[in-house]
Amino acid sequence: MNLNQIHNVYFIGIGGIGMSSLARYFKAIGKEVSGYDKTPSMLTSELIESGIAIHFEDSINSIPKDYYVENTLVIITPAVPRTHSEWNYFIERDYQVKKRAEVLGIITQDTFCFAVAGTHGKTTTSSILGHVLFESGADVTAFVGGIVENYNSNLIGTGKTITVVEADEFDRSFLHLHPNIACITSMDADHLDIYGTSEAIEASFVEFADKIIDKSQLFITKELPLEGITCAVNDAAIFKAFNVRIGNGSYVFDVQTPTEIIQDLHFGLPGRHNLMNALMAIAMAKTFGTPTDAIAKAIASFKGIRRRFSYQIKTEKLVYIDDYAHHPTEINAVHQAVRELYPNQKVLAIFQPHLFSRTKDFADDFAKSLSAFDEVILLDIYPARELPMEGVTSQWLMDKMTNENKKLIAKKDLITTILATNAPIIVTIGAGDLGEMVPSIKQALDETL
Repeated sequence: MNLNQIHNVYFIGIGGIGMSSLARYFKAIGKEVSGYDKTPSMLTSELIESGIAIHFEDSINSIPKDYYVENTLVIITPAVPRTHSEWNYFIERDYQVKKRAEVLGIITQDTFCFAVAGTHGKTTTSSILGHVLFESGADVTAFVGGIVENYNSNLIGTGKTITVVEADEFDRSFLHLHPNIACITSMDADHLDIYGTSEAIEASFVEFADKIIDKSQLFITKELPLEGITCAVNDAAIFKAFNVRIGNGSYVFDVQTPTEIIQDLHFGLPGRHNLMNALMAIAMAKTFGTPTDAIAKAIASFKGIRRRFSYQIKTEKLVYIDDYAHHPTEINAVHQAVRELYPNQKVLAIFQPHLFSRTKDFADDFAKSLSAFDEVILLDIYPARELPMEGVTSQWLMDKMTNENKKLIAKKDLITTILATNAPIIVTIGAGDLGEMVPSIKQALDETL
């Protein structure tokens, strides 16, 4: 498929975090871009402001009349049902209909591609790497799964020769990519609704790793059963972060590489998991040939990602943090970071489970992770692409929790319930539509200060 011959790009599910970065990219390189999404959101508002036409009714009449078979690419998200009338309209007329992952595969085929894989850490690692390469003057485009605060976008740059992509294991999407340098941050069980078993997920990651023939271009954590260049924090590895300390609210650390020791790197994202993400990005950039001083400067100026340990309020009296965590390992990472930064302070966690299948598969682990906070508020499960499962509810999850300081509430009662707490540290956690409520939660809390 030749993207040069495409004039129009039409998205079904344009408001998704991965889809919207592609929409921004095609708009930036001069294509006509429009699309459909089920519901308006902050992301769709930003896309509309940039000049992209979006509608929210599944209507064939809303498809632009000048989008013809020979000059239009249609991109779909896996969340869209097969009964979708616009999707069927395009299929019946033999339009080129591709999944997002297939399109990324086409784009990466003709570029030098950095691919960031792993069940956790993809978005942060790829954002840091994209920022480092962009700041060093590389001709790069980075497609990331979150809004990077430095750019207020999930697209960094519009370069033609280098790409940075998240290698998503969902639906085996990452097997479409053509990576030159890659990393794998973790291989925990997830998406069991797709894979069935943790062994099947692991096999898929092995297949992805095999795309990198030269293993000196594959970066891994030490515990992974793969061949590659090891990265570790405070442990022996080929790339090692050590002498880690906290200074002025940031991490300060040194990195040992195969050729030098880089001293006194400053990095503002809290949590040991983020140190590992930064180290992976440093290892890939260094191997690519990015100058050390450019790496150090970019690491220090990286501001983080919206909804990844994102400070909404940070005062002496009250701290409110929002995080996208939706897997027990990620919730543990949030908990570790909060305890490190705010020892001996009461922490309230508000959690909206994401997907019935994920809640069912990891219920015991979720219960354990959440019980570690001082106080927990649960919301109902956010279904996303799924139908309800019998017996799988937030009440069922809450009953498994050992922490007695817990309650399940309706979303409409959330702000009132938060305002009634005396916790000085508040964290909202989850990948559902809880993120859409963050501005109103922040506003309500601001009014109490």
